[in-house]
Amino acid sequence: MGETVITARGMTKSFKGFKAVDGMNLTIERGMIYGFLGPNGCGKTTAMRMLTGLLTPSAGTVEVLGMSVPRDAEALKYHIGYMTQAFSLYGDLTVMENLKFMAEIYGIEPSAQKGRIAELLERYELTELSDRFAGKMSGGQRQRLALAAAVLHEPQLLFLDEPTSAVDPESRRHFWEQLFDLCDAGTSIVVSTHFMDEAERCHRIAIMEAGQVRADGRPQDLMNAMGASVVELEGPTLREIRRKLLTVEGIVSAAQLGARLRVLVSKSISDPVAFLTGRAETAGATLIEQVRPNLEDVFVTSTGEGRQ
Repeated sequence: MGETVITARGMTKSFKGFKAVDGMNLTIERGMIYGFLGPNGCGKTTAMRMLTGLLTPSAGTVEVLGMSVPRDAEALKYHIGYMTQAFSLYGDLTVMENLKFMAEIYGIEPSAQKGRIAELLERYELTELSDRFAGKMSGGQRQRLALAAAVLHEPQLLFLDEPTSAVDPESRRHFWEQLFDLCDAGTSIVVSTHFMDEAERCHRIAIMEAGQVRADGRPQDLMNAMGASVVELEGPTLREIRRKLLTVEGIVSAAQLGARLRVLVSKSISDPVAFLTGRAETAGATLIEQVRPNLEDVFVTSTGEGRQ
């Protein structure tokens, strides 16, 4: 076990009787990218705001970087960075003005500000945009500026709330390469997302639903331990096959992906291909084969009606 940067036990947040986060237990180690995966409204942002000290838990205990939250929230803010889901810098200030303002907020010495800002402008490809108003920038450019502002004071721990929800796939890939660079340099990262491919990039993830953690572990371990086998079918009548299979006991889910039907079969069925082959429900299928699971399959089996 490595050094722990976040420990939460029974962390709960209620709003007028509604539990947005319900008894969350977390252990996050230094040097990892830890992801919250789940749909909108599952409690990801609420959990993150409690971990940063912005919200007070209704119950439970939270310790971040050895500090008790929310008691030590004021001291903690100088050691963490937080990039909100919505762009939160000033649109009527330039890139340079935003970074200078944030440097003042974080108490960076004037003698160190110029060099640090120049370093980040170059790292995040903002040098040529330093005089551009933030409100006139593209989504990807604003994303890079927000990340530069969040790491300006070299935080030990970085929180990112759905940071790539408004950018194109190329910008998303580039952004994640920048996160791994930060991680290699010693920054621990907590990120929330509803993108399955992003979650697979994390060292460890928590799958959330209705304010609770349904699964927690390394993505590959979760896939290996999944409570279902994955079988794909090809054929001309996939919509009809899907409709019929959803009535069969032992079928966890069935979803069409292009020219294939992806079927999750309960682990209680030892030979899922044989189970599906020759059935009346699969009449018309021209190919039935077992394939490796992915993180979306884990999500389906861990949440909703697929939860074991």
